[in-house]
Amino acid sequence: MGLTRALLRAGAARPHVLLAAVPGGTAVRLAAEAELRRRGWPAALSPADADVLLVAGATSSEVDDLIDEVWRAVPAPRARVQAFSPDDVPAVLDGARMLVGDLSRQRAALPVPRDPMAGDVPEAGGPHSNEGSGTDGMQMPGGMDMPGGMDMPGDMDMAMAMGDEMDMDSGMHMHGGFQTPGGLPTASPGEDRDGLKLDQLHVPLGPFLPDWPAGLVVRVTLQGDVIQYAMAEVVGATAEGRSFWSQPWLGAAAGGRAGAGELARRRLAAHLDSLGRFLAVAGWDVAALAARRLRDESLAGAPAAALEPAVRGFARRVGRSRVLAWATRGLGVLRPDEAIAAGVGGPALRAGGDVCARYRQWCAEVVEAAAVLADGSPAGAGLPGPRGPLDGSAAPSAGLVAVLPGLVAGAEFAGARLIVASLDPDTDELAPAGAGHGG
Repeated sequence: MGLTRALLRAGAARPHVLLAAVPGGTAVRLAAEAELRRRGWPAALSPADADVLLVAGATSSEVDDLIDEVWRAVPAPRARVQAFSPDDVPAVLDGARMLVGDLSRQRAALPVPRDPMAGDVPEAGGPHSNEGSGTDGMQMPGGMDMPGGMDMPGDMDMAMAMGDEMDMDSGMHMHGGFQTPGGLPTASPGEDRDGLKLDQLHVPLGPFLPDWPAGLVVRVTLQGDVIQYAMAEVVGATAEGRSFWSQPWLGAAAGGRAGAGELARRRLAAHLDSLGRFLAVAGWDVAALAARRLRDESLAGAPAAALEPAVRGFARRVGRSRVLAWATRGLGVLRPDEAIAAGVGGPALRAGGDVCARYRQWCAEVVEAAAVLADGSPAGAGLPGPRGPLDGSAAPSAGLVAVLPGLVAGAEFAGARLIVASLDPDTDELAPAGAGHGG
């Protein structure tokens, strides 16, 4: 017992946290990322790597079942918590750490092992019957018996029960379609681009992958490692117009007063947030961390004199990276005519090219925004938001979601996440219950 308690306390000191952001929860996500960085708690890359599942924002019934899927894939010891506002985050994380390190509560939360050969599941804490099994031993998780009447100490019993709950879920969730008992999708034959019959695999991406737009689900059809078809939709979208990044523009349109520097500061933070997510997906963790630190400083009102040179240095380093350009050049090309037809505006339209062009456009625009942070003059009418014009006709991110399937189709599977990250639609802008976009 003492060993288990010691191990739990050690693990609870720096638990791995899987952040599940939902549409409308951007402010909570930003607060959680900043708090986790301050505490030095590592981010989990998958449910199997997580100790804590932190849901950021208020959920709808549409996403509750999907969050439950993720939760089932988190191995014990574990804790599931939810923050509804940025102010909730510190207390919620403190509570999660206490729960992860509480042996009695972790024991109480463990499911009762099921014997696949038995018709009934024994009650929690009740005796494990082995009648007819030919052995005298204790019932083990998964239906295994201990021969020879061996008894196990409580610590080892708990450890094996925890191991029985482990799942190698990658963060990709299945929505419909036949699955094997292990939860993996089955392949079906289909023609590839050369007319050959090859197996097709239907794989949904999202909605709770790390550094992934909240609520976005991209369903792809794979042949080999090439995406043949894709469809995108947003689940759990809230009321249109509640975007955190667009708040200053929406306030100005409603008659409020907004200065040019205020809008530049929010645009700077929005582009740095997108760059941080993109760089994390690309595997450049040091640069991703730098982007997020600058984002948080911008939102916190850091002086322009200190922030501008730091932003310039960051943008120069990322924009001139030959390795990053080599890895992304020619990937996800968006032609200007296609962008305009779909209603795409903002940096994605101005970049007019591939993934490399889009992240370099963000780099150029963060430098421009940083240069006017100290401008206290009133903002001009009709200034576009971070992702495009906010004239009320259509949400800028609706166009980004619409073009996404066409850019992903034909790409290798490994490049799909880079394409999505280079667009980074703000799902907080989108209205509920929209039809999926196919490509």
